[in-house]
Amino acid sequence: MKNIASYGSWKSPISAGKVASGTIGLSEISLSGENVYWLETRPTEEGRTVLVKLNSGGEKADVTSEDFNVRSRVHEYGGAPYLVVDDRVYFTNYEDQRVYRLASNGEPRPITSDRNRRFADLAFEKRTGRIWAVCEDHSSRGRPENYLLSISDSGRGSGKVVASGYDFYSSPRFNPAGSEVAWLSWNHPNMPWDGTYLHVGELDEKGRLLDSKVVAGSDSESVVQPKWSPEGVLYFISDRTGWWNIYRFRGGEIDQVTDERAEFSEPQWQFGISSYDFIDRKKLAASYTKEGRWFLLEVDTSNKDIGEYRIPYTTISSVRADGNYVWFIGGAADRPPAVRRYSRETGDVDTFRSSSEMGVSESFLSSPEALDFVSSDGQKVHGFYYSPRNRDFEGPASDKPPLIVISHGGPTSATSDSFSPKIQYWTSRGFAVLDVNYRGSTGFGREYREELEGRWGELDVQDCSRGALYLSEEGRVDASKLIIRGASAGGYTTLAALAFGDVFDAGASYFGVSNPASLAKETHKFESRYLDGLIGPYPEEKELYERRSPIRHVEGISCPVIFFQGTKDRVVPPDQAEKMYESLKARGIATAYLPFEGERHGFKQEKNIRRSLEAELFFYSRVFGFELGEEFDPVEIHNLD
Repeated sequence: MKNIASYGSWKSPISAGKVASGTIGLSEISLSGENVYWLETRPTEEGRTVLVKLNSGGEKADVTSEDFNVRSRVHEYGGAPYLVVDDRVYFTNYEDQRVYRLASNGEPRPITSDRNRRFADLAFEKRTGRIWAVCEDHSSRGRPENYLLSISDSGRGSGKVVASGYDFYSSPRFNPAGSEVAWLSWNHPNMPWDGTYLHVGELDEKGRLLDSKVVAGSDSESVVQPKWSPEGVLYFISDRTGWWNIYRFRGGEIDQVTDERAEFSEPQWQFGISSYDFIDRKKLAASYTKEGRWFLLEVDTSNKDIGEYRIPYTTISSVRADGNYVWFIGGAADRPPAVRRYSRETGDVDTFRSSSEMGVSESFLSSPEALDFVSSDGQKVHGFYYSPRNRDFEGPASDKPPLIVISHGGPTSATSDSFSPKIQYWTSRGFAVLDVNYRGSTGFGREYREELEGRWGELDVQDCSRGALYLSEEGRVDASKLIIRGASAGGYTTLAALAFGDVFDAGASYFGVSNPASLAKETHKFESRYLDGLIGPYPEEKELYERRSPIRHVEGISCPVIFFQGTKDRVVPPDQAEKMYESLKARGIATAYLPFEGERHGFKQEKNIRRSLEAELFFYSRVFGFELGEEFDPVEIHNLD
């Protein structure tokens, strides 16, 4: 028989410590010969990212030692920080942002020297053995300069600029013969999901770029992931039809390979995304997302026939193919993301590294329910709903659970139904959770993504608020205990929902934006014009920014709010949270603020992930008056009677 206890007070084996230490980040698979590589971000090692190798015998080993953190800071979000060429590894080290060369049985040695330059998206130019990379140059005052740089493997010289003039670059890719190179560029105010240009250039025998031309893309067409097939045909993904589909450029013409009302890519927030790869000369493996779930399929490039793989995973990333096998990072509602290998011959899937090893019984886990609801203006919105679940507890028959609405970051991002230890942390304690793909989210076509243009702080707020009201009207949650929480841009949606509405009864902001105008003036180059599309150009639309700024309308917040912030955050500087917190405290609103020393944008250290989860639960327990099922270090909450 289950124990009867207040929602939120249930004891759970999914501790904050397990969530923090039992979960690692997995990303960026690459194949080289018989070896497989990937990156692991480990909270137990202070958030260090490690390059791992799996050899043909099934043995795993760290490639990089504890002295190195394989992570780039280009665009602040980084990505593609390593490259494997035969028995050599090149990688960007986080602390100094220099590129290092590591040969087998050797020690890493730097091949760049200027610490004012950052590197990402490394590519090997085989005619001369030089490394091409995206370079973000911070040598001058003001905004950094971005360009493509060719670097000597020996480390001699400062490198040669091979392409410049655009605000941003990504994805240098060489054809198999080494005679051509493709890359992407774009300019402010565009983000890479707004509009990019695909360039193709010819190389001479000494690897020098002779000339180049734009073959696809525009200011209103997003091209991503250029790749050369084994026979030297250039493939890419474009949203020219309103959906990211696969195309190829050959004989001077563009040919569409897939034609689905689905997205074959995610937005390029980071370098190195890979949602498709070539199996052989005639086939490729590709992943796509539809209605919030991912699928994996095979495309015959000769006749464009498609066959879907029957696998039990609904989130798929980092697709790499090699003959009979397709590698990917895949997860599902009941399976944490993991490095997996699909056999085209047998249909079997082998797992080599899981992101979570918490060892918790399924009887404590909540299954996501795909939920569509109508927002306040009649438009359909998507999300995933999780009901409370714990084999040992149930709530009083007269009560309903409190609801946590999650507003994801980006806002040009998306949530999925993949296993999330953080969500299970809440549901196993008696909270219901609604994870919302509000308008502006990717994965539902360009039109859905662009609905947020000029409406950030309005439509996202409407959609999250309406989702909470929908569930309370359905009698599934307690209408007096509605919570909204979010990180980064999701933190802005959280604060805007509290400042401009009265639906929610508490909120939690993780490094959230409270003043969009300050963000437009102070944030890093990559996102410095992002708000042109989401709100409007600044300072031309200064009045609109004032109307959308939670810090300017703090008088509208009447419920308790807790803030979490990294002290070294360059994307959303700490003063955004500090000013909001001080203003609420001065007005007599219950509030708390937890700064985390040394953290940047997104917490990576185990102790800080654990502390923030425990502090947030403690905060809700005091706000809503329920007893905790465990003891935590208290949080100083101001103005709480």
